[in-house]
Amino acid sequence: MNRVSVIAVLAALSVSATVGCTTKKYVRQEVQPTINKVNELDDLTAKNTNAIKDVDTRAQAGIKDVQAKAAAADQKALAAGQAADQAQAAANQASSRVNSLANTVANLDNYRPVAETAVHFGFDKADLTPKAKEALDQLANEIGSTKNYIVVIDGNTDSVGPTEYNYQLSQRRANTVVQYMSSKYSVPAHKIFLIGLGEDKPVSDNKTSKGRAENRRVDVRLMTNINEQPATQAKNE
Repeated sequence: MNRVSVIAVLAALSVSATVGCTTKKYVRQEVQPTINKVNELDDLTAKNTNAIKDVDTRAQAGIKDVQAKAAAADQKALAAGQAADQAQAAANQASSRVNSLANTVANLDNYRPVAETAVHFGFDKADLTPKAKEALDQLANEIGSTKNYIVVIDGNTDSVGPTEYNYQLSQRRANTVVQYMSSKYSVPAHKIFLIGLGEDKPVSDNKTSKGRAENRRVDVRLMTNINEQPATQAKNE
């Protein structure tokens, strides 16, 4: 190769290198803003993702709080409904007792007392004391000489405690008297009128301890429809 050819080749390579460098530089200048924009978008996306996660976390917490409050409200509504149902049941039972008492009184119109007594109980108790048994024994002594008799037994309580519980307690007290009279004196079930009146029929003021003690009682009456038989009074406890 002659000198002129070598120079030409070198010149061509120099021009090619210069053009290549220029092209790469141009490309970098053109692409760099796009790269920067992409980086900015990546940063913004990352921030938005964190913000979305934060919003989602708060939203989930809010939903749970609302659900908890709704559940609490449902529980209160359920409790209120149950209380209303219990109150209605108590009212129905009280009405039934009143009707039962009215029917009993109607059936007793032709009866008069032969002997009567009241036996008393300790607070929240339904067991007979020796003194109570003595009073029942005295009344029962009249049964053998009484024709066409019935025994009316009314259970009572003081005003302490829930009304419905007192109805149940008065019934237990009356049942205790019935069991005693039935087991010891063989008084048949069809001869007994029994009702638990709870705190509905006080004989004394429930504001005093003495009055409450007098109200914790069972009234027992031996009655007959034979008018000519004289009435006697059993010893009260």
